[in-house]
Amino acid sequence: MLRLSDFDAVTFDVYGTLIDWEPSIVAFLQDWAQEQRVNATGEALIMSFDRARAVIQKERPAHLYPEVLRRCFDRISADFGVAVDPVRREAFSRTPHDWPAYADTEAGLKALQARARIGALSNIDNASLASSCAKMNIRFDIVVTAERVGAYKPSDEHFATALADLDAAGIPRQRVLHVGQSLRADITPANRLGLKSAWINRPDRLLGLSGEGAAEARPDLTVSSLAELLDAIA
Repeated sequence: MLRLSDFDAVTFDVYGTLIDWEPSIVAFLQDWAQEQRVNATGEALIMSFDRARAVIQKERPAHLYPEVLRRCFDRISADFGVAVDPVRREAFSRTPHDWPAYADTEAGLKALQARARIGALSNIDNASLASSCAKMNIRFDIVVTAERVGAYKPSDEHFATALADLDAAGIPRQRVLHVGQSLRADITPANRLGLKSAWINRPDRLLGLSGEGAAEARPDLTVSSLAELLDAIA
């Protein structure tokens, strides 16, 4: 059993865990598919995106997230056999600024921050995260982005940097809980690094649940929302 009293810091994945990005991405791609006369389900479109980003985020030097989205759009277009629409491609690169927070995010983060340090470990660029933090109405105690470390989870750079920041504040890794929705990008590396982890398995969400070790991921706690996590560990 995990108890909040056993931790001095709680680090979070952001997109999928705190920001509800998936319906917005599906809606964007469904509109595009209709324009292009592509017959595809929302699930087929979001899984095409998931496969594309997993490959692109391994490229080095790492791209900033708007460029990741542009390259994902190129691959999705190729998957469905249509030419790349440059206007839609650029619009897709700006979508992170529009993704909303989950309803339980602000209250949950503030409740946790009253008792522990909170951190964001996100596969995103700094400007997009700033927009999301404004929607969450929160300021994290530590922030590690793909732009900061030049790499994307599940690579270890995010975690190594966050743990170094926390260690400098006197918090050892044994006192850190990592929380994420993505099995691939969060729970798998947390397992590898010996971190306690909680999986927020948001209902009807698919991103990050397959590929690169996801099937072997073993969270210490599984819940369906941030509110449920708070109830479970408080």
